[in-house]
Amino acid sequence: MSSQNVDSAPKPSQVQKSGVRAAFEYTGIPPSWFDKRPKLPSRNWLIFLSVTTSIVAYYVYDRRECRRIRADYSSRVEHLAKEPLGTTDLPRKVIVYGAKWPGDEDHDKSLKFFRKYVKPIFVAAAVDYEMISGRRSGDLANRIADEIKTRRRIDAGVEPPSHSPVPLPNQPTLEQKRKRELEGGIVLVGRHTLKEFMSGLKRGWTESMDRVDREDMLAQELASDGRFDEPEEPVIDPEVVDGEPLPTRSRLLPSQNAVLFPLQMPSSSPTKSTQYTSNIPAHLDTPPSTIPTLPTLLLVPFTNYIGFRQVPNMLWGFFNERHKVRAGSEAAYSLIMSHVRPFAAANTASEIQESQLDGRQGGDLDFELPAESYYDGAYTPSETEKARKTYYDALPAKLATARALARGTRAPTKEEDSHPPPTEVELRAERLKKEMRWRGDEAGWETVKPGQLVQWDERFADALQVFDEPRADDVG
Repeated sequence: MSSQNVDSAPKPSQVQKSGVRAAFEYTGIPPSWFDKRPKLPSRNWLIFLSVTTSIVAYYVYDRRECRRIRADYSSRVEHLAKEPLGTTDLPRKVIVYGAKWPGDEDHDKSLKFFRKYVKPIFVAAAVDYEMISGRRSGDLANRIADEIKTRRRIDAGVEPPSHSPVPLPNQPTLEQKRKRELEGGIVLVGRHTLKEFMSGLKRGWTESMDRVDREDMLAQELASDGRFDEPEEPVIDPEVVDGEPLPTRSRLLPSQNAVLFPLQMPSSSPTKSTQYTSNIPAHLDTPPSTIPTLPTLLLVPFTNYIGFRQVPNMLWGFFNERHKVRAGSEAAYSLIMSHVRPFAAANTASEIQESQLDGRQGGDLDFELPAESYYDGAYTPSETEKARKTYYDALPAKLATARALARGTRAPTKEEDSHPPPTEVELRAERLKKEMRWRGDEAGWETVKPGQLVQWDERFADALQVFDEPRADDVG
């Protein structure tokens, strides 16, 4: 009975096949593939698929949120771009400052952050902008100080205002230009930019407003330090040459004195002094007691991660771009809506004394203070000292070679014929360029280094304002 049941059971080949399966079998697909049943992957494959899917899903979610946030803030301000302008009106314009991050060779990182996270909202609102960056630390502070000194000279009547060489119709006056600057604003990207901006601001309103050529002053200082002096020749007794006394006034007759020692007139060419003298009267060159209202500041948070130790922060930032997009969009939105407040700083003497003890100054002067920990050790003055020592140790040999070839005391080698060594003039220019860079780096580091307080002057309290996040009633 059991054998009959077994024989009567249909074989797999005798099972009725669907039309699709029969068609696929004739295409050459092995029949065993159709008998396979789905099953769960192995343990390792499950781990791989779950981790990969989670990472991809988190990345896709983050980028989708970035587009949503940017579109949300753009929609809030795009109606401003549709407002018509007069034939002589200009759009609102802001100045964007981005200083070089300490220790980073890319000096444009701050402005890259602005272009990626802040600029799209400005474009949606039709706000014009001008970007200014510093190629090295301290360049931005020097630029701002020089611009303020130029403004003081124009206001004092010492220097005429600059005009276009070609007269243009509807050329704005100086008052109109300054009014447009006040209506626009200033964008400072990062705490290091705030430090350089405030340093240049204080120097510009405190130092002498006379025009100073830093390169010329440094060249005069370097010319008198003896690095390029000729080696001293052996001392020879001026009274005896080859055993015979030289003729002097006491050994000659009066008539011979007139022939051998004619009347020598003192040189009338004055020696060039390295001391700097101001050409502006003292009563005009005094720092003003009050400072005029300055353009409102927009403080944009920015932290640059560099170095192997910051790789975890880099990875976190790659998968959390939405936080940067939100911070940049909120900052741009606050400037566009023009909601301002006074610049907050420590006012009382006790607050200032306490701030000097713990490194905090209070208010807006502590903007992005934790960011200083990320460039601690990025640059040390010992690096400059090491480079300076290496250069000056090799300078005497280069100088001796240049002078020997210039005077013809020896013939150049084959290598010197194919690759001529620098001349003495080129060595002087190279030294000036290196010293300008080294001293600029040292001065710039002293401005932005961790623990260094932001420069502040009591006159800034009534002249500075900050863009703040708009209130709910202002948004509606």
